[in-house]
Formats: sequence, structure tokens, C-alpha cells
Amino acid sequence: MSSFSTHVLDAGLGRPAAGIDLLLTLADGSTQPGRTDDDGRARMDADLPAGVHTVRFETGAWFAGQGRATFYPSVTVTFAMVDGEHHHVALLLSPFSYTTYRGS
Repeated sequence: MSSFSTHVLDAGLGRPAAGIDLLLTLADGSTQPGRTDDDGRARMDADLPAGVHTVRFETGAWFAGQGRATFYPSVTVTFAMVDGEHHHVALLLSPFSYTTYRGS
């Protein structure tokens, strides 16, 4: 079993992206909702099975809540989770671009 965390940074403003709703979907179709904290981080401490999973960030609603336009109503990242490891999916976000990578 493995664990998952994320950190979202608002690259446009140079600060953490607090309050982004997200949904982790496991390979078996089950889901775990989350929300980034004041530091732009969210963690799922439950033991998660190996397999191909997705995390969907609800970026459109988050930008709209700030009165900011965005090209991406959501960002979905698909990743392969290896059993027994921690998986950290980082997202650098701006209204018209994003970058993601596996962090530590």
C-alpha cells in the first residue's frame, strides 16, 4: 500500500493555492475527495493500492471564486502508483498554463 499528497502553487501570484477542491480516483473507481490547505497542500494518509490513478483539481471554480478567468476548468493528472511508496503530485498553476511533476 502507498500514500498520496499534493502541493499546488499559484505561479501567477507566487503563493500557495489554498482551497482548491480535488478528487483522487483510484484504479478500482473509488474516490477520495480533498481540498488544499492554507499552504496549498493536501494529503491522503489512507493506504492506497498500487495501480493507475487520477487526481482532478477543480481549478475553474477556484479561479472564479477569485474573480479570475482561466483557460482550464479543471486539471486532471494520471499517474502510476507503485506499492509501498509515497507519491507526491505537485501542480504549478496559472490561469493559462500548468506544470506537474512527481515531488517527494
